[in-house]
Amino acid sequence: MTTKSNANSVLILFAHPALQKSRVNVRLIQYVRDIEGVTFHDLYEAYPDFHVQVQFEQEQLMKHDIIVLHHPIFWFSIPALLKEWMDLVLEHGWAYGRRGRALKGKKLLSVISTGGRESLYQKEGYNKHTIGEFLLPIRQMAYVCKMDYLPPFVVHGTNTITEEEIVRQGECYQKIITSLRDGTIDLDAACSLSRINLDVERIIKGART
Repeated sequence: MTTKSNANSVLILFAHPALQKSRVNVRLIQYVRDIEGVTFHDLYEAYPDFHVQVQFEQEQLMKHDIIVLHHPIFWFSIPALLKEWMDLVLEHGWAYGRRGRALKGKKLLSVISTGGRESLYQKEGYNKHTIGEFLLPIRQMAYVCKMDYLPPFVVHGTNTITEEEIVRQGECYQKIITSLRDGTIDLDAACSLSRINLDVERIIKGART
């Protein structure tokens, strides 16, 4: 897909092992997969046998400025294929280590969903930890690879979320990806939030309040 001049290119790495059962993620991706300048890459569709093509994946990472990891939270972690992708693609000497600078300066965004409500992901909640704490391995991966990690886009409560809220989150997702592509997000303001979709109108430059 072509990219507007002076715009950032965006790679969305989507990993959902049971998309046929999804009612939220299957809708969210409809808002972003055809945006100009965005490459949408469904890992489970590409690698049903888990045989990840490392060179191809590294080439894709090199071609894009902003990397998005879009997946549901499975047992407080990432889906198995995304972990396999990380283990194989982010090689020492390429993505990290003394000579591993291939991803330096690129931005990384987690887009995730949880079946449980937001109140469950608090220190005083049922899960005893915030969603940010569950994402610490991803944040540390970005740090080791010298990437800039942005606050995550989080959709909580997918088991009970309303149709109206699904649409609202889909439109929000589209705005954020488009704004990241165009460089119209106030990154300082965004990084002050616990999740990037908490106050979209405030962080997108020129947006109506």
